[in-house]
Amino acid sequence: MSDEPQPKKPRPGWASHKPQAADTPDDARDDTRTDEAAPPRSDESDAESGGKDGTGPGTAGGSRTAGVSAKKAARDERHAALRARRTGWRRLVPTWRMVCGAFLVTALLVVGGFLLGYALVQIPAANALATQQANVYLYADGSVIARDGEVNRENVTLSQISKDAQHAILAAEDRDFYTESAVDPQAMIRGAWNTVTGKGKQSGSTITQQYVKNYYLRQEQTVTRKVKEFFIAIKLDRNQSKDEILEGYLNTSFFGRGAYGIQAAAHAYYDMDASGLDAGRAAYLAALVNAPSQYDVVAHPENRALVENRWNYVLDGMVDEGWLDPAERARLTFPVPKRTTHSTGMSGQRGYIVNIVKQHLTANKIVDEAALDAGGYRITTTLEKDKQDAFVESVNDNLMDRLDKENRKVDTYVRAGGASIEPKTGKVVAMYNGIDYVKQYTPNATRRDFQVGSSFKPFVFAAAVENGSRTQDGRRITPNTRYNGDSERPVQGWAGPRYAPENEDHEDYGDITVSEATDKSVNAVYAQMAVDVGPDKVRETAVGLGLSPDTPDLDGAGPSIALGVANASVLDMTQAYASLANHGKHTPYTLVEKITQNGRDIALPERRTRQAVSREAADTTTSVLKGVVEKGTATAAQTSGRAAAGKTGTAEEDTAAWFAGYTPDLATVVAVMGQDPVTAGHKSLYGAMGLPRVNGGGAPAEIWGQYTRDALAGEPVSSFSLRLQPGAHESQPPAPDSSGGPSSSDDPSAPATDGSDDPGEGDTGSSTPGDDSSGSDTGSGSGDDGGTESEGQDSGGTGTGSPSGGQGGDTGDGGTGTGGEDTGGGATDDSNRDELPGPGGLSGALDGRRWD
Repeated sequence: MSDEPQPKKPRPGWASHKPQAADTPDDARDDTRTDEAAPPRSDESDAESGGKDGTGPGTAGGSRTAGVSAKKAARDERHAALRARRTGWRRLVPTWRMVCGAFLVTALLVVGGFLLGYALVQIPAANALATQQANVYLYADGSVIARDGEVNRENVTLSQISKDAQHAILAAEDRDFYTESAVDPQAMIRGAWNTVTGKGKQSGSTITQQYVKNYYLRQEQTVTRKVKEFFIAIKLDRNQSKDEILEGYLNTSFFGRGAYGIQAAAHAYYDMDASGLDAGRAAYLAALVNAPSQYDVVAHPENRALVENRWNYVLDGMVDEGWLDPAERARLTFPVPKRTTHSTGMSGQRGYIVNIVKQHLTANKIVDEAALDAGGYRITTTLEKDKQDAFVESVNDNLMDRLDKENRKVDTYVRAGGASIEPKTGKVVAMYNGIDYVKQYTPNATRRDFQVGSSFKPFVFAAAVENGSRTQDGRRITPNTRYNGDSERPVQGWAGPRYAPENEDHEDYGDITVSEATDKSVNAVYAQMAVDVGPDKVRETAVGLGLSPDTPDLDGAGPSIALGVANASVLDMTQAYASLANHGKHTPYTLVEKITQNGRDIALPERRTRQAVSREAADTTTSVLKGVVEKGTATAAQTSGRAAAGKTGTAEEDTAAWFAGYTPDLATVVAVMGQDPVTAGHKSLYGAMGLPRVNGGGAPAEIWGQYTRDALAGEPVSSFSLRLQPGAHESQPPAPDSSGGPSSSDDPSAPATDGSDDPGEGDTGSSTPGDDSSGSDTGSGSGDDGGTESEGQDSGGTGTGSPSGGQGGDTGDGGTGTGGEDTGGGATDDSNRDELPGPGGLSGALDGRRWD
């Protein structure tokens, strides 16, 4: 082999660009051919095939290899020719094979992505905002008191939404809702077209998609949220009916003015329920959904024309869909919403009411606190709006408007609390808790930190009658039992430390009846009576009538229990007095008439009425308390114009003044309290309103009188029907150690007759004035199980009946009787005298003085 470099063998497909001469040897020309054009040389062919005799390896394989090479060469040549032809812009246009391939890949990706997304995206739990609702508190007549909660929403069922409201929303947002799928591309295109052509802004999303966004997702505009919304809407459409989705959408949409859901919106704009929306109002609310703030024509009057166009678009859509009669559409005018609706915040009395009702619901295990905080409850209270308003007005007229907080510091201490209950039903119909919840948070009707004073004394007497109690010398306690009423007289029979209470102004009364002692609120008499009855029995009676057993300072008070050292609430005291008014029957008070959650009724606990004390004990107490109003310390309460019974009270150091009273139809307690607005400490009320002192016969009785008159206006005037304890009308001799005046008994040594030692034997009635028009009392009685029940009427100038003014006389064993005629010399004013039984009855008016 030569040492000179040998030429390299050309690569397959290589061809020389130099022309070959015709006489060039074959071997030379072969070196310049392409693979496709050059047949294999014999020696090479032989080598590949293993020899011409076929004995070498791969004879058939060689042929196949040659064929493949030939095809590849032909293909490469075609591609080269095609590239030579596709020059310039033609190179940018894909071939049909490329288009088909791309479409196929895209389709596979879309289908795969859809299946993957449908499998991965699940319907989530509702977001926190969508589930929050307000609790709605209503008066007994259904008007709204307040709404509480961070979100103003009240879910309602579709049946509680008017058809006009449903159709208006559909006309505004998605007219094909009931026939389309959850995600409708046509709706998106239609919405975009309507917006572009000026037919009003319309969402491209279906109602289902909007509901998904409101209820399950958040409002951010992101691709992720849109993708989730797409898949959740599809799944939701398979799991829920169209009605369920529409209901959810109507309850979650935002309408402006802080209102979520159509029920809250109906109240915010028109002060009505969603069930009452007509086509015009419904169309306006439907128009709000797109732009709640801008479309509020009260807040933005400059947008009135734009809003009316949207309103007309909604109504026209209702006509087009057959949901609204064209003639009715033609009659509609734009319903301008109210500038302001009734406040549903916490100001005024509303905040107090909401908190007290909440405590009532949780304390009685009607709704637990966590569920109540979650919201969604519609609570109809027993409060009556007219009575509630009358209470507030009376407090303002008789107390708040008389304060001068700038010039009298003591006037800044003044607080007031009140409550009113129907005796027969136990329903709380009105409460007063303070001037404004946002200024004074403590509810004065339910607080238990002020002494009730002498307003507690009726419980002592009721306990005495109920237990057949006797004095230390063995005399039965009745309205005419005489006690020593001297101030600071030590109580007898008490094993504890010496106790000698003072009377107001240290006044001594000497020998005095229980009725007179009640009229004048004589502390010495009632402290002794508490010992005679037993402080434990007094406590038992007070709790039975309605005071809470947890009342501070009610236990272990000893004789002082009679003076009202207990710190009972106004509401508890009202309940106890209501039991007296209901002839001793106690019905636990209630603040809730009905409660529902999302249209479902919540069961209320059963309230059972029980006989706390006998009718004779309660009615005899009432007969004594009537004298307090007619000629005792509470004559100011006569402004009610009704037969009334009650008792005044004053706490130690005049930190609180009370009047607790009732008519046959209504029991009400009012308290005026002194509290430092900075330190919250109790303060005396001396000098308040420019008066030397504030007592129960002043502002509290005046508030009570005006409120009771207004609260019962238009209702029939009722009289007390009383059944007294046996012998209640009989005078009794004074105590042996009494230093008072002589007894006026006809027979001082005579014991009670007709089985009167047994408090349960026989009924003795007292008359009740039915028409207080002049100056005499007439009474009659008839036997009923050994007793008497009588009704009296003030109608003339002389008295027929007992000298005390109208008692029907002593009876026994079914008999009847008529008392003697009062023929006194006229020095005593009998025009306001109670029909207290027995000779030697109470004197008339007390010369304008008030004792407490």
